[in-house]
Amino acid sequence: EMENEVRKWEELLPDALGLIFKNLSLHEVLMVVPRVCKSWARAVNGPYCWQEIDIVEWSKTSNPEYVHRMLQLLIDRSCGSLQKLAVAGLSSDRSLMFIANHARWLKTLRLPRSDISDSMMEQVAARLPHITNLDLSYCINIGARGLEVVGKSCRSLTTLRRVMHPLDVIEKLSQDEEALAIARTMPRLKHLEIAYLLVETSSVLEILESCKGLELLDVRGCWSVNLDQESLKKCHPKLKVRGPLVVDCYDMMTGWDNCSDFSGSSGYLAWDFVAGDLESYEDDYD
Repeated sequence: EMENEVRKWEELLPDALGLIFKNLSLHEVLMVVPRVCKSWARAVNGPYCWQEIDIVEWSKTSNPEYVHRMLQLLIDRSCGSLQKLAVAGLSSDRSLMFIANHARWLKTLRLPRSDISDSMMEQVAARLPHITNLDLSYCINIGARGLEVVGKSCRSLTTLRRVMHPLDVIEKLSQDEEALAIARTMPRLKHLEIAYLLVETSSVLEILESCKGLELLDVRGCWSVNLDQESLKKCHPKLKVRGPLVVDCYDMMTGWDNCSDFSGSSGYLAWDFVAGDLESYEDDYD
């Protein structure tokens, strides 16, 4: 008789439920699962559901205060287990400081189109030493100084995305110092995207000289760069170079790209309810 017993879903351990719910969309975990029953609500409040957080799509058009409160809610739930975080358009230093103080084991951090300065990066980079994958695309207030402190602090960095929009760099004369900062401080890079950065061939060659293990270099839209493919094959036989010719110009010109190692199910306006009324939401199953 015991062999024929079917255990009820709600009787599973919260950790087991959390591992299952981790495969659902973020919208479902936030808005649907907690309303099923008390045991499911407890499970989604545990850390297993929150090792990967992607709110890029939602954060693009959301109130900055809501974005900050959502980050607080989800990062607190992760209880220090957060591995991947993607959020767009951070506009306050306190949000980045909160991430640095409460998600120190982060390995992947995507912050496209965020208002992050060099001085702010100097304050937080040392608190994120385990970062291996960093996306600072379209962050117009970061320069060589900020990239250098990232390279010196995040010694395990293997992927850097520093894609720009042509309009972001229209008033700049050069960004060669950024490329040289990458060459000086990020020798372990395997994947580097610097599309539309205003750099010269000499700066890119410095990167190639320093980053011996580079496997992908994206210089699409870097019109001043001219690389000898035959010479590259001899020195970097595993290297794949994209550009400077832009083939998929639609993605590059939108200012937001779709490249991500996240599930990408974050575009739900209903999240504004969660972010704007956290206290009542948390009290539902007290």
